[in-house]
This record gives sequence, C-alpha cells and structure tokens, in this order.
Amino acid sequence: MSSLRTLLAAVLSLSTASAWAQIPDTEADTPESSKAEAETETAEAPLTVAQCDSALPSLRTPLAFMPGEVLEFDLDAMGAQAGTMTMRVHKQKDGHLPIQVEAQTNSFFSKVRRVRGSATAYLHPRTLRPKRYIEDTMENEQRRKVEVAFGQKERTVKVDYQFGQRPKGQFNYTFDKDGLDVAGAIYLLRQLPLKEDLQVCFDVYGVRRMWRMQGTVVKKETVTTPLGQFNAWHMQGVAVRLDRPKQRREVHVWISDDARRLPLAAVGTIDLGAVRATLTSVSRPGEKPQKSEGQETMKW
Repeated sequence: MSSLRTLLAAVLSLSTASAWAQIPDTEADTPESSKAEAETETAEAPLTVAQCDSALPSLRTPLAFMPGEVLEFDLDAMGAQAGTMTMRVHKQKDGHLPIQVEAQTNSFFSKVRRVRGSATAYLHPRTLRPKRYIEDTMENEQRRKVEVAFGQKERTVKVDYQFGQRPKGQFNYTFDKDGLDVAGAIYLLRQLPLKEDLQVCFDVYGVRRMWRMQGTVVKKETVTTPLGQFNAWHMQGVAVRLDRPKQRREVHVWISDDARRLPLAAVGTIDLGAVRATLTSVSRPGEKPQKSEGQETMKW
C-alpha cells in the first residue's frame, strides 16, 4: 500500500492484494515519464488493456470476518524476512466498515528501505466496495500521505497526495465495472463464491495508479502454513497498469476453504523481485487466538 506501499504493487490484489502488504515499489511509483520517454512511447503503437468481460459475482453471506478480527503476517522479500503486516477490522463508522493495514520493515530490510505506515479503507458493509482509502507512511524519513475518494456510481477515483514538502498533487481516474483498493480488495475476495476456474476481473487502486486485475481460481490445494495445514483455494492473476500496460505484476493468493476464508498467503513481484506475505496469527472475537511458533515454513 504506499502506506507500506505495495506488497504486490499489484494483493494488487489478487491485491492486490499488489495484493496487500505494500513494500515500496519504485518502478510503479516513479514520476511521470520524461519527455524523451514519452516521445519514444508515442512512436510505438499504443497499448490498451482489455475490458473486463463481466462484473464480479455476487458476494457470499454472511461475512467471513467481523469487527475485532486481527490478522498478522510475515513479509519476505528477496528470500529474507523483510517485516510484518497487521490487518484489522474495526467497528462500523459513519455507515462504513474500516479496514486498517499496518506494516513496517525490520532492521535487516531497513538497510535497503525503511518503511512504516498504515492504510485504511472505508468499505460499504454489504457490497465491500470502497468509499475512501487513506495512506500515511514514513519511508526513509519522508512522509507520504494519500487520500483517495471513490465515486461508485460515477466509477471515478480521485487521488490527492503529498510526498514530504513537495507541492500537493492530484490524479483523476475512472474504472470499468468494479473499482477496489489494495487494502479492502482481499476482504472482498474472501466473500467471493470460490470454485475451480472462476474468472474474476476488477480495477484496483495501488501506488497512485489504477491496475486491472485478471484472475482465475486455479484449484483447491492442501497447504501447510505456520498456523497448520489447510485446504485452500489457489487464485492467480496478473495486474496490468492501465496507463502503462507494459507494467505487469503476477500475483498468487491462497484463501482457506472454510467459514473464515482466511488469506493464508500471497506471493507477488515488485521491483525488488518476489515478495511474500504469510499469515502467522489470527485473533477473532469469541475464538481462541492462533499464533505460530515461528519455526514452520509455508508449503504447498
């Protein structure tokens, strides 16, 4: 999430998840193209991103999560542990369900990039579509603030941002059939009627850009995680940046095949290489907390 700036500049969802986590992604977050680059690109045939064939299917009920749920993840990049991430569901506020994601790099990865931040998505409690999305991050002592407003009826996305002491900036986007944000997208995925070969397509905001995620439910797999063994749906997809289609991110997500629909793991690519988020702790109201002992590894 720039708030973490993306694990998966894409958990992006299938976040994007660009998935979920939001470890910095410099390629996705570079300034606008230089004049020379722009002239080079305009000399080529313009690339376009195919529209979604259909909107997302109706969501399952009841919700697999509830206010008070806290999920903790280990983040790995370049084959080494890079930090931690926490996802929280808060009580409804002003008619919306706040989903908060916090992430920070550890002392080892901070030698490469030091990041600590949070992102909050305000979702409609039934449709799980976002109304607002806010990021506040410190990256190498530079503060990054982003506020995003979604117009679901108009299919618009307004992005206001400021990095450090630089002048404030703004982007205005539109989306095709479904517009999500990287923080809330994984919660909507948990509510999909998952089945083998299910096709999903949606637009997702992440790292100041809009991406189109084309994904598929591959199959049900048995995966071993730090929390034990689960039957899980394996989803894979590719996120394509709408304004620069050559920029693509492959994403894999595993969601447990039970009533909790837990996001067990996500694997994606950023400019640093492969990045993974692995669920290590689950706390839910009325249930005994689950926490790893820190010795198990993810297997599938």
